Amino acid sequence: MRQLKVSKKIEQYLDKRKTLVDKALKRFMPQPSGLAGIVIRAMDYSLFAGGKRMRPILCIAGAEAVAESADDVLPVACAIELIHTYSLIHDDLPVMDNDDLRRGKPTNHKVFGEAVALLAGDGLLTMAFNLMAGYGAEKKVAKKALLRVIDLIASAAGYKGMVGGQVVDITYEGKEPDPVVVEYIHRHKTGALIAASVTAGTILAGGNEDEVKSINRYGQQIGLAFQIADDILNIEGDRGVLGKGIGSDKERGKITYPSVFGIAESKNIQKQLIDHAIESLERFDNRADTLRDLARYVIKRKA
Repeated sequence: MRQLKVSKKIEQYLDKRKTLVDKALKRFMPQPSGLAGIVIRAMDYSLFAGGKRMRPILCIAGAEAVAESADDVLPVACAIELIHTYSLIHDDLPVMDNDDLRRGKPTNHKVFGEAVALLAGDGLLTMAFNLMAGYGAEKKVAKKALLRVIDLIASAAGYKGMVGGQVVDITYEGKEPDPVVVEYIHRHKTGALIAASVTAGTILAGGNEDEVKSINRYGQQIGLAFQIADDILNIEGDRGVLGKGIGSDKERGKITYPSVFGIAESKNIQKQLIDHAIESLERFDNRADTLRDLARYVIKRKA
């Protein structure tokens, strides 16, 4: 198996696109005023707590693979980040993973209380669909493509994707490691929204059906590889870099790839997934080089 090398340009690309997404999120977010201001402050707190913006960046890169400009996908890319942030707030709640730290800062419920944190997550989720629907009304986009994207993202975020994966993750805590179960959890809880992110960008940018299918295959592979990387970082990662504790998966009895296959085999599976992801992009020219580099980055990252 060939050595996976990360392009030197990818860190610069990630920094530039993160800045672009952060500026857009600041434009889209309302000011925390009025009687409901506390929930907006809670939404802001987690949204701007230092995330990598990987999902919106993948949405942008998916558009760039088939179009000269990805400017028009920015509202949808930001909506995906709102959905991701909502999921993190809810995951951290005592009723779920009961985490005290996220990205080196106290989790939302530690600052605002459990009830407000729960509602802040709800606020971000529903605002995401406001943002996508408003984008369709304000921009001259293909309405059929936008509806397709909203359906795709809703499925990835709901019981068919993220919610379903989280339920199985919780249900199987402390149970015997099972390869079928761990793949289901990872492909749904994490992989579904990652695949939807990059695929949404390609759809909105006018990609044809073959291009959309290829990009979706790419997204499915890197989505699973991304979560396996998180599993490994939970064992081998640096607490200071991660901004949260390590070893929590084992303590809670979570089913992870290392618990099923071991560290070495998990890393081999990662590499195979990235190889397959890059192979999915064979029909694309150099405009998809960013996606190729992002695939390599997924398993080389430290946080």
